[in-house]
Amino acid sequence: MKKICVYCGANAGARPAYTAAARALGERIARDGHALVYGGGNVGLMGQVADATLAAGGNVYGVIPQQLVEWEVAHRGLTELIVVDNMHTRKMRMFEMADAFIALPGGFGTLDEMFEMLTWRQLGLGKKPCAFLSVEGFWSPLMSVVDTMVTERFLHEDQRADLWHGEDIDALFEWMTHYTPANADKWLDEKRRSQLKGMKDT
Repeated sequence: MKKICVYCGANAGARPAYTAAARALGERIARDGHALVYGGGNVGLMGQVADATLAAGGNVYGVIPQQLVEWEVAHRGLTELIVVDNMHTRKMRMFEMADAFIALPGGFGTLDEMFEMLTWRQLGLGKKPCAFLSVEGFWSPLMSVVDTMVTERFLHEDQRADLWHGEDIDALFEWMTHYTPANADKWLDEKRRSQLKGMKDT
């Protein structure tokens, strides 16, 4: 695990604890000898995690769409700022660069990026660890929804167990260090699984 991708808000949020967590995560990434991959912004939690990583001596790689550069929210003090055409290219580039994904508190963009990574992993397009680093219970309601997906048989329980959620950065890094991806199939329905297997065999 060399590069860690962090998704988080372009706003700082309502609580000082969010900024504190972003800075603590950035410092930990650098201290453990990893590099940060993130959205390339200089605002909100994005700017905080980048600045903290840089201040602790770590390398930071930002990937940002041209539109946001034109809005003057690009961080100009990074190890490398990669400007891409659009959000779709940004997500693919970050996926290719990173070895693990962490979501700090954020909004629609944070959820969009993390859930795309989870979907790709579910489809066998990657086996990289994904984690939600909560702050004062921020992600707990979302995890309740994910648990409902399992209960209602829209998500395999092993895939749910494969997703880390918590507030302890030490526990998070311990989990990522020893991470073994789940081998759960996307399909919960045995009939559908057999149909797909038959299609592959023909």
